[in-house]
Amino acid sequence: MAQNKYALTRYKILDRCFRNRGKKYFIEDLIHECSEVLTELGTESGTISRRQILYDIAFMESSAGWEIDLERMHEGKKVYYRYADPRYSISNSPLTDVEISELRSAIQILSQFEGLPQFNWIGEILAKLSCGTDKIMQSVISFDSNEYLVGIEYIGKLYNAVVNKTPLVIEYKPFSFHDSVKYTIHPHFLKQYNNRWFLLGYCEEEKRYTWILAMDRIVSISTADITFKETNVDWNDFFEDIIGVTKYDNETLTTVILRFSQESAHYAETKPLHGSQINKWIDEDTLEVKLSVYPNYELEQTILAFGENVQVIKPERLRTRILEREQRSIENHLRSD
Repeated sequence: MAQNKYALTRYKILDRCFRNRGKKYFIEDLIHECSEVLTELGTESGTISRRQILYDIAFMESSAGWEIDLERMHEGKKVYYRYADPRYSISNSPLTDVEISELRSAIQILSQFEGLPQFNWIGEILAKLSCGTDKIMQSVISFDSNEYLVGIEYIGKLYNAVVNKTPLVIEYKPFSFHDSVKYTIHPHFLKQYNNRWFLLGYCEEEKRYTWILAMDRIVSISTADITFKETNVDWNDFFEDIIGVTKYDNETLTTVILRFSQESAHYAETKPLHGSQINKWIDEDTLEVKLSVYPNYELEQTILAFGENVQVIKPERLRTRILEREQRSIENHLRSD
């Protein structure tokens, strides 16, 4: 049942009116009730039209809706509306075949997360939806996911900590350290990038609101008995101008220009590296790409993944950085066993 949120709100208001045997609801009353409630909610302005209410009633009576049993009671030349059964409500009505089909499709997509601890309920829901039918649900879509990632068992606990605003003490082992360290974190956001999960939040030790921890380096998690620190960080805005998850304090928004040879040009054109990407064909074999991003490690990794098929034009320091990393790679390959 494809409905927008305003339509669903109107249906619920009409449902309440139809169940009320203590008042006679004529068409003008139904218009008034819907207009008043929606105006208070800030979802509609002005008066709902008579035509809209009649259309809503027709939908509720149809097989696409709830097939409600609605009585039209005459009082002189006027008509008021009520359910034949005052105990009936669309809230108690079973799902239609269309709704079940749409719900199955949505759950099937969600089932890509079934291996994660926070989503163990999905398999049970799919089984319940399949009861009473002989149709086997076959997956026709797949997303990149890896239920064997190191640290994936923490995602449920971290998710709950973010939602419930619970400070945590996280034992963490950075790749560059031999020993683990402990951070007191106020968790604010979970982010997935390149099939890895990251936790972002305020770090007591570093006094930073955008501290990032990779989930695969977490050793243990415990609850911290301190007051939770809120944040005013807009995370959508935070990630808007970067590739990946890292934003260095000493970096500024930079124009990056890359040139791709024919082998990778169409790939870079059809799968943009970033939302700011602007494409320009220099000739039939060369695509110039302009990005507006904060340079970081993930940007470098993305460029290096194209190997010999990409050239950094600007900025010069990024060009130098890529050349240095490529040179070290060559030296590693030339080094004897």
